[in-house]
Amino acid sequence: MLELAVLLNRDMQLSFERDGLTEARARLLWVLRGGPVTQRELADALAVTPRNVTGLVDGLVATGYVARAPHPTDRRAVLVTLTDAGSTLLTSMVEGYAEMHDLLFGGLSERQLRDLRRSLAIVNDRLRARVEQDWGAP
Repeated sequence: MLELAVLLNRDMQLSFERDGLTEARARLLWVLRGGPVTQRELADALAVTPRNVTGLVDGLVATGYVARAPHPTDRRAVLVTLTDAGSTLLTSMVEGYAEMHDLLFGGLSERQLRDLRRSLAIVNDRLRARVEQDWGAP
């Protein structure tokens, strides 16, 4: 399990580096899949402070992946939207996840997939309970 976690993390980090992202910036882009949102909504979705979101958005604006726009009905709010480059990158991320899914799980029978899902659900539940017990947070 540790080797799997290390390999998946390494693959993810290399992908982010290639695209000039950090994990936090990638998570922000993922939230924007549903369309433009305010910075406050981003902070809530990412469970970070508004100040942190400002820094993340600043970095993504600098790379050309997102843009800020005035909110159409709330003059105090700012909407964060994907640019064409950001949309292209997000499409590439979705395709990359699909390719990884096929690589890891393609060729497994329905029974193998069902058994794997059940086993991983048990492992996840146990790990979540331990984290909550030891650290007080999910």
